Amino acid sequence: MHLRALTIQATDTERCQFPFTIPSIAPLHEMTLNQSVTLFVGENGTGKSTLLESVAVAAQSITVGMESVQTDAHMEPAKSLADALKLVWNKRTRTGFFLRAEDFIGYTRQIDWMRKDLEARLAEVTEEYKDREGLSASLAKLPLLKSLSELKQAHGDGLEHMSHGESFLSLFQSRVRPNGLYLLDEPETPLSPMKQLALLSMIVDWTKQGCQFIIATHSPILMAIPGAQIYNFDDPPIHSVAYDDLDHVNLMRDFLNRPEQFLRHLS
Repeated sequence: MHLRALTIQATDTERCQFPFTIPSIAPLHEMTLNQSVTLFVGENGTGKSTLLESVAVAAQSITVGMESVQTDAHMEPAKSLADALKLVWNKRTRTGFFLRAEDFIGYTRQIDWMRKDLEARLAEVTEEYKDREGLSASLAKLPLLKSLSELKQAHGDGLEHMSHGESFLSLFQSRVRPNGLYLLDEPETPLSPMKQLALLSMIVDWTKQGCQFIIATHSPILMAIPGAQIYNFDDPPIHSVAYDDLDHVNLMRDFLNRPEQFLRHLS
């Protein structure tokens, strides 16, 4: 455990402004984090992502697939909440990242552009130095070859050549390090059920290496992470809930058991 609690110390004026007026956040003064995995669960618009983003800002997390949390205009509500947020650490960690699934496709495109740009520049240098001595040509190519090698080491032959689910898991596995704090916003978005199980397995393995995860999710599969602390953002105040008592889980279970009961109204 790295982060063990968060508290909101807002003024009366702040409490009257968005995002402090979100029903789940309005009564929130303290949240304890007792497990290596904490899950934020609730319907759209209940404040899960806003609170997770504010933790990312307050923790000064690096980001994956987006600009800095400090400069992203979409993070303004989270920044105002982060200003009133106090993080209580067992031991401060600088390892980790913040990842929103919605930014992932943009990240793969950025990696693809970087690779193609480096390859184009390498071709230009090769053409420019084709009639010169070998050493000068090698020295000119060296930084480009090094950058291409680092991209390959980090992402293999290219995230852009994999399916979204495969590339997401590849990125996740390549970037996670022991003893880090990882903040994930709806990581199930690009993943099939089987890939969600693979992600669940990775998360469990990484917790054994000192990693802590806070995850906002709609996935009943990820909600089943063994030993996870689940916070329900529906029906404020935010409260801890057991897996089998989650509306998401019970609705999915009822649908899979009796789909005709749900679908008969569509005909």
